[in-house]
Amino acid sequence: MAHVKMYTKDPCPYCVRAKAFFKEKGVQVEEIDLTDDFETLNRLKNETGWRTVPMIFIGDKLVGGYSDLKTLDDEGKLDGMLKA
Repeated sequence: MAHVKMYTKDPCPYCVRAKAFFKEKGVQVEEIDLTDDFETLNRLKNETGWRTVPMIFIGDKLVGGYSDLKTLDDEGKLDGMLKA
């Protein structure tokens, strides 16, 4: 199973949805809470170009946020990425 890492903040309804989505699929996620870590959040925004949380990585690839995750699943692409 691929390593899944998710950067989150609180409050963030999309972060909650993404966590619930992965839990329902039985996928373990390394969650990194950036609520009080503005330095790391800004560094990630600059490195990835992604401006919002959650920032979801499968392996070393940024797949985006919750909506992007859901789209991958709806298109049947997510399971293959998780198994890689």
